[in-house]
Amino acid sequence: MRQSLKFILLLLICFQSGLFAQNVPAKPVPKPGAEKLSIPILGNSWVVSATNSSKVINSSGISNWTNADNIIRTYFYAMKPCQLTLAIDAKIETGTSVIKCSFEGNTKTIKLANTVFKPVQIGSLKITHPGYYYVDMQGLKKDGKSFAQIKNLLIDDGADNSCIKYINEDFYFGRRGPSVHLFYQLQQPEKDIEWFYNEVEVEEGQDVVGSFFEANGFSEGYFGMQVNSPTERRILFSVWSPFKTDNPKSIPEDEKIKLLKKGENVYTGEFGNEGSGGQSYLRFNWKANQRYKFLLHGKPVDNNSTIYTAWFFNPETKEWKLIASFMRPKTNTYLKGMYSFLENFIPDTGNIDRKCGYYNQWVIDKEGKWYPVNKALMTADNTAVSQRRFDFSGGTENNGFYLRMGGFTNYNTPVYTRFTRLQTDYIPIIDFDKLQ
Repeated sequence: MRQSLKFILLLLICFQSGLFAQNVPAKPVPKPGAEKLSIPILGNSWVVSATNSSKVINSSGISNWTNADNIIRTYFYAMKPCQLTLAIDAKIETGTSVIKCSFEGNTKTIKLANTVFKPVQIGSLKITHPGYYYVDMQGLKKDGKSFAQIKNLLIDDGADNSCIKYINEDFYFGRRGPSVHLFYQLQQPEKDIEWFYNEVEVEEGQDVVGSFFEANGFSEGYFGMQVNSPTERRILFSVWSPFKTDNPKSIPEDEKIKLLKKGENVYTGEFGNEGSGGQSYLRFNWKANQRYKFLLHGKPVDNNSTIYTAWFFNPETKEWKLIASFMRPKTNTYLKGMYSFLENFIPDTGNIDRKCGYYNQWVIDKEGKWYPVNKALMTADNTAVSQRRFDFSGGTENNGFYLRMGGFTNYNTPVYTRFTRLQTDYIPIIDFDKLQ
């Protein structure tokens, strides 16, 4: 989450200063040289037949490859039609091994006997259209403990290699996949906004482990729901400290986020490694195909501080559930920079597609007047902007916005695209007195 949230902070500054008044093209990436491309296994491969790729794929590439049922898939993106020659940089420990390589309907069985790394040809591939392609590898026979050690997929397009894009650095974030954001554009940007309301729904099958479906983001924090494991889900609310650090222990006392109150069964503490601050979460088994409501309040108080409070609506009990209320020192502001985002925080699930819908956004100013929000700007983190991955998109559907990322799909929306959804909303019925 660290890269995504730091990128969000930068984008918030740009958004509030008006730098996104017009679409901004992505920074061009320099063309690589004419040498053959070495696509690192570590950053671009997953064991698609297992849930834990790290047992087989690590800093050495493919190693400890002992299971014949493992199918190891390596992805790359073709920018244009081209003709490719494919090879693997491989070796074995002893004896011989036989592996099967498959790509675009082609299959080649390869016998390995070399005990030092060397290029081994696996075939040719004609690219007819832009998009993602992959090579699958599966072990058939082995004399040693492992089928093979493989460091890179080698590609030669016979030209300047500008045809192919892949994850060439920042492997941790590259494996997680591109984070995508919706920055909401207010009808009355000059108003002091005290409340931010949003609704979120995730379709069945899109609730992938490692997903953070963030609903109510703001300049000083974020609030949404996560899939933390196959058995645990959370409603999470965090506020950054004004002191810039990734280590919460280094925050001076007068710049710490202060907990004022929390809801029943809500965990509270500190977080780090993505900026630092106060964190709270409720373990809650939210469900796919169910609409959930989020409500955020932000208001400055007399001691040069701002209080942020988050509520989550439980559709089963039909009650607003307090998550937490934090006071942020050295801050005097109403809510600004409202946004939502979708990201994956577990690298082993970065090869799985996920999608989230965002609906019925409203803000309320300090005088109590409601304003619908039906415009948004889509941004993305550096993994997307630097063209390390292309599997991200956003748009409008079902009178709402959506974000999509991961899975090496060919769904792609240009960064800094603006969306306008149909304004057919209803003002939410909320008893604010009960919230207090």
